[in-house]
Amino acid sequence: MLCFRSNAYALFLVFLFFLFLFRHEVVSEASDVRTLHIPGYYKSFVFGGREHSEVLPWRKIERRNLAEGSEADNSSLILAEKRTYRRDPLNDFKKYTGGWNISNEHYWASVGFTAAPFFAIAAGWFVIFALCLCIICIRHCCCQLNSYGYSRTAYALSLIFLVLFTIAAIVGCVVLYTGQGKFHASTMNTLDYAVNKADVTAENLRNVSDYLSAAKKITVDSTILSPDVQKSIDDIDKKINSSASTLSRQTGDNKDRIQHGLDQMRFALIVVAAVMLFLAFLGFLFSILGLQFLVYTLVILGWILVAGTFILCGVFHLLHNVAGDACVSMDEWVQNPTAHTALDDILPCVDNATAQETLLKTKNVTYQLVNVVNAVINNVVNQNFPPASTPLYYNQSGPLVPVLCNPFHSDLTDRLCASGEVSLYNSSEVWKKYTCNISTSSGICTTPGRLTAQIYSQMSAAVNVSYGLYRYGPFLVNLQDCTFVRDTFTDISHDYCPGLRRYSQWIYIGLVIVSAAVMLSLVFWVIYARERRHRVYTKQYDARSEGLYKGR
Repeated sequence: MLCFRSNAYALFLVFLFFLFLFRHEVVSEASDVRTLHIPGYYKSFVFGGREHSEVLPWRKIERRNLAEGSEADNSSLILAEKRTYRRDPLNDFKKYTGGWNISNEHYWASVGFTAAPFFAIAAGWFVIFALCLCIICIRHCCCQLNSYGYSRTAYALSLIFLVLFTIAAIVGCVVLYTGQGKFHASTMNTLDYAVNKADVTAENLRNVSDYLSAAKKITVDSTILSPDVQKSIDDIDKKINSSASTLSRQTGDNKDRIQHGLDQMRFALIVVAAVMLFLAFLGFLFSILGLQFLVYTLVILGWILVAGTFILCGVFHLLHNVAGDACVSMDEWVQNPTAHTALDDILPCVDNATAQETLLKTKNVTYQLVNVVNAVINNVVNQNFPPASTPLYYNQSGPLVPVLCNPFHSDLTDRLCASGEVSLYNSSEVWKKYTCNISTSSGICTTPGRLTAQIYSQMSAAVNVSYGLYRYGPFLVNLQDCTFVRDTFTDISHDYCPGLRRYSQWIYIGLVIVSAAVMLSLVFWVIYARERRHRVYTKQYDARSEGLYKGR
């Protein structure tokens, strides 16, 4: 009886020790939380910077500086600087000040340090419970169960706690499984959205390149673009295609790497949830049935698995913080899109010089094409040549063809259409009224009109190319100031980040519940199984004693 009580007390002390650790972790974490208010967006939590009594909102700091007339340095920007102000184990536990940067080992060390309590619990559990198992084994070998009597209170309490912790383990597994499914779906939706935005941008760049290439082939009544303009088109085409390829390749590679990691993580979590649920159920069943050997077998297996799940708790607590850091970083970058930051590695802006050069080149080509068309209209189409006096004569007659509106001045600034000009948008429809029927033998107009089918077709082709280049002007302006990336990160921050943070939190909360519930279940598996065995043995002894007494 004394041996059993010693073993039970030892296991109960383990229960109290880890209960204290959990309480200490919750209290220390709660005292270390700071709320960063970003007006109009969301609240995020910062684990770190405990000595600071206040963390000022980043946007408020920016507006205060602007109000004071200070000029910010846009060459670089430290993202989520306040949120990532954590201790760095690689730098003598000094505070990390580099901001969110997934390519910086000090960032990972600092954010990993926030998960240190879970790693410490895993190590403490592994060592201390191993010592308890050794003590139980030694006492089991050295002591004999030669005294009788049991505590009904201890028996009832151990059964109640065993049921409660088994239910808690089931709940934790459900939370873990649900959280990983929603987190995986939310993350994949976010990745698909970012990649789709990058693909659309790259496709638009290639469309601009195609229009520029088509402009080189435009011929209106034997009039073409000048050789220097054609050469400049070749030069800019190379840069456009290079930028488009880089954008698609980099975002695609990042998606593949992240998706591979997410798939592995999802498989691991599903396996953990299934194994821990099966372990909790078998342990409860074997304890109720009093199968002590099987209980101890599961205890040893559960001892290892619990340590592993606590390590996973730390890993996903780390990932939860990284996801929160990334969301805050996106929101801050939106305010300074021209700054060089770590987000450039995820969804890069198109090179500003290339975007600006492309914009100027599309304006210049549009301007030159319109001039080519108008030169043909003024010098050929609207001229009344004597019959067969020049190769330009094809019996053009009737009302004059309106010239095309050039949307740019010679300095490529915007220009308004003058009276009598037709716009790029509807010029082909207007000009169609000025076409004539031609003789198949002579090739001259046989009806009133100033445009043959061939000239009309060539002018329409030039207009289509010009309009296409002109239509992509706003898109190129957005590339120049990186608007497409800013819009992408804004949408992710508003629409996807809340789900990412919420479901990543579900995962590590589910892991904490499962780990704690199974850990404490291990203790009460042993206590209840031994208490039940002792209770059965005591009743048998009492029955034999009563039979001997009556026999007398």
